[in-house]
Amino acid sequence: MGNIIALALLGVLFYFVFKSYSKYSKEYTKEALKNFSVSYEAIKKSELGLFVALVAKVAKADGKVDSLEAELISEMFRDISEIFPEPAKTKEILKRIFDEEKNIQNNVATIAGDLASLIRRDKNKQQQFMVFLIQLAFVDGEVSHNEEEHLQTIAEAFAFDPKLYHAIFDRFEQIMQNVSPQATLEEAYKTLGVSPEDDMQTIKKAYRKLVRQYHPDIIKSQGKDEAYIKEATQKTQEINQAYEMIKKARA
Repeated sequence: MGNIIALALLGVLFYFVFKSYSKYSKEYTKEALKNFSVSYEAIKKSELGLFVALVAKVAKADGKVDSLEAELISEMFRDISEIFPEPAKTKEILKRIFDEEKNIQNNVATIAGDLASLIRRDKNKQQQFMVFLIQLAFVDGEVSHNEEEHLQTIAEAFAFDPKLYHAIFDRFEQIMQNVSPQATLEEAYKTLGVSPEDDMQTIKKAYRKLVRQYHPDIIKSQGKDEAYIKEATQKTQEINQAYEMIKKARA
């Protein structure tokens, strides 16, 4: 059972972190999982469950899960669930694990250690986890002290190369510094492709569609270069800034 979940998680990680998860590999993973009996206990103790727990820690480390983090995590749960025999049940389990773990911030080292013991020999998977978690920390535009502490704790548990960790961290930090802030409310509406006459439900729907379209964790595919990822990350931040500006103006 553990090996089957590990196979599924490997495919999912490629899909979300690097999007090198092809249609063939996705179908292969679904085939491998067709007889899997989905349960809270099995998923929670697997690489997938432990990874979701760490996602929860990093997302809530600054005291809140903001709208963009919530949107991206929801998309992650939806797409992961689709490869399991019972997608709705799987999604609820992932949400349960996330909701339980996001409010427990004193066991990061324990969770990271448990996950490290399962992936210790797989350096590529370790890097995939770290890239995802570092990028998640940067989603709201800055990394808080608590988020950085969690990331360092996880990296230490993985025995992750410090030079590589800082190189990844610095890359996302540079990308965030190059994001152009929304100058006016008119620009914000234009960025989301909506008008001031639209209601918030319409605006939120447009926002979610654009996040799914542009965020590099979702759209990065084989053959895309670093410049493409940088542009996609910056675009996502601009979309989020526009949405937050409109919400504030209408509050």
